[in-house]
Amino acid sequence: MKPSGPLPELDNIKTVFEDIPHCKALGMQIIELRHGKGFMEVDYDKKMIGNPKTGVVHGGVITALLDTLCGVVVMSAVPENTPLATLDLRIDYLHPATPGDTIRASAECYKVTENVAFVRGLAYHDVAGDPIANCTGTFMLAATGFAPGRPRGKGKGKAAASAIAPREGGQPC
Repeated sequence: MKPSGPLPELDNIKTVFEDIPHCKALGMQIIELRHGKGFMEVDYDKKMIGNPKTGVVHGGVITALLDTLCGVVVMSAVPENTPLATLDLRIDYLHPATPGDTIRASAECYKVTENVAFVRGLAYHDVAGDPIANCTGTFMLAATGFAPGRPRGKGKGKAAASAIAPREGGQPC
């Protein structure tokens, strides 16, 4: 069963994520956001170099870009103020980013269940068919997590408790 309720206003999600300190520090920009799909980019900056000899951007920049974008597209695909948290994010690095070039990313939330959203994404330069990295991820829904418009540290309600409560007979979920 999917979570029910109205989908969020996309402009609100953009505003929240553009104000996150690590997004600002890395210069992440949301290029386009639709419900369940999005595009972001990070311009090359010498402060993000991971290997001074080659000028290649540190892999952590690509990880942060993909994780953030995946969170953004999940948030755009579930009802407004649904808390979420990254459960798993697998990234395959296929080749180094080209020094001096902008890194673009796309992601899609392709399935939403009652408790989990599934996403896939790519980081690339100009052609998505030649990715720098690809990712797949799962995000837990309705647990203590991040939700625009809701103060952090809140949300330990019934949904969060049931996500970790033992099943009948004492066995964990």
